[in-house]
Amino acid sequence: MTSAPGSSANFCYRHPDRQSYILCQRCGRTICPQCQTQAAVGVHCPECVREARASAPRVRRANPFARFAGSDAPRVTWAIMALCVIIYVLQILPGSVVTQLLLYYPPITTSQPWRMITSLFVHSPGSLLHIGLNMLSLFLFGPLLERLVGHWRFLVLYLVSGFGGSVAVLLIAPGTPVLGASGAIFGLLGAFFIIQRNFGGNTTQLLVVIGINLVVGFLPGTNIAWQAHVGGLIAGAAVALVYLRTRRRDQRTQQIVFVGLVVAVLVALTAVGVVLLAVSRA
Repeated sequence: MTSAPGSSANFCYRHPDRQSYILCQRCGRTICPQCQTQAAVGVHCPECVREARASAPRVRRANPFARFAGSDAPRVTWAIMALCVIIYVLQILPGSVVTQLLLYYPPITTSQPWRMITSLFVHSPGSLLHIGLNMLSLFLFGPLLERLVGHWRFLVLYLVSGFGGSVAVLLIAPGTPVLGASGAIFGLLGAFFIIQRNFGGNTTQLLVVIGINLVVGFLPGTNIAWQAHVGGLIAGAAVALVYLRTRRRDQRTQQIVFVGLVVAVLVALTAVGVVLLAVSRA
């Protein structure tokens, strides 16, 4: 076998000391084996590979809940925020009894159980800090979760989390009247943590946020119902686990059943709390 005559065209354009007879399929320059990147047809040089990657369309990461996520507009989040603001305005009107009608006071659970939910939409009258912090938290985390799980599932998550917070107050601090969205918001934080953790996301910052808020609730003089925070966190995490394990379209019935079981457990705990409260008052 005879060797081909050498010329500058027979040497790699990046390594002039390496003879080669392979050309880049895109630009036609000579490249040695070290500079070759296998393509669908032929090989490409490093520059052409970089140009192809830079011009390739970016693919958005798939939403793990895409099968049941709805429109990108977080309509439920905005609706909850609007409702809280409207109720707050009604609360601060002169002579208003809205706060007394909607807050949750455990001893009246048997006669007015709906207050375990309505208390999520009322805040301390005259305290812009209370409603402001809660609405800011909802603004930050609500749209993210609603776009992930869909409108109706987000609403269920929010309400069940708030219900869990009220149940915790009934069981741990039955003499404490409570109001505010923080129990439900802690449920959103718990759900976000579970989802992020499951899909390999960084949860360190979220853990710090949850930890700080939980610790603040235990500080003397803060007048914060930490029981609602803990209850909401646990309930929200439980609902998120159900959502994660029943993401397929053919598991929709299972999802409804298991979320129903979470609610049933909370109802049962409510009954236990009512009995314990009655015994303590006897």
